[in-house]
Amino acid sequence: MIASVILHVLRVFFTGTYRRPREFTWMVGTAVLGTTFFFGFTGYSLVYEQLSYWGATVAGNLTAAAPLVGPFLAGMLRGGETISDNTLTRFFVLHIGILPTVLFLLLGLHILLVRLHSVSRLESTAEEDRRTFPFFPDHFLTECAVFLVLTVLLNTLACAFPAGLAERADPLNPPPHIKPEWYFYFTFRWLKLTGLETAVATLGLAGGIFLLWPFLDAWLLRRRGGGEASVVLGTVGFAGIVALTIWEALA
Repeated sequence: MIASVILHVLRVFFTGTYRRPREFTWMVGTAVLGTTFFFGFTGYSLVYEQLSYWGATVAGNLTAAAPLVGPFLAGMLRGGETISDNTLTRFFVLHIGILPTVLFLLLGLHILLVRLHSVSRLESTAEEDRRTFPFFPDHFLTECAVFLVLTVLLNTLACAFPAGLAERADPLNPPPHIKPEWYFYFTFRWLKLTGLETAVATLGLAGGIFLLWPFLDAWLLRRRGGGEASVVLGTVGFAGIVALTIWEALA
């Protein structure tokens, strides 16, 4: 799921289909991406293994390092000063209640915006861009069919290859090598390179730039013309993330 959302965001970015009038669609899609990452974090933290426990500890420390509201948010996330049973309860409520609701609303809004602005094509006429098809039954039944196929596939894989549990979390004995899931490798490597406060500040800045990119891109277009600057910056940023991910994976 996370890989699919990442690939979709990359497609939208490098084809420039976030530009006017689809700026808000991009922002909603960015929120979907962030929610999906948070889903992954709460999900793998719920199993209460060594790596998930210490990963949640690192995430709590990162949250606490955010300026102004960091300590408050970290306390809300952990349910106290440290990872405990309260933390698992909160992660469970987030994972099966709050996050699904948020994702459902975001996806609904995203689909609405796509319906209003149509799906952007790389090469199309104005008439083709205006061409659409009925939401019901065409669009609705297509989405239902995809949902059912993926649900059957996911359940089949879960039954055929059930996930096992590793060593139970031990707060007194951290493992020698702590790593998050693969989609957080780049943040973990960046944390090692820069330190806690710097990592939080730079990652927060990068997230803000990513969210507001359609407006920054419009400013670049007015200043320089063409879309080459956006492609170059996007390529450099993505290459940096891939490099940090591979570096952490091989470390």
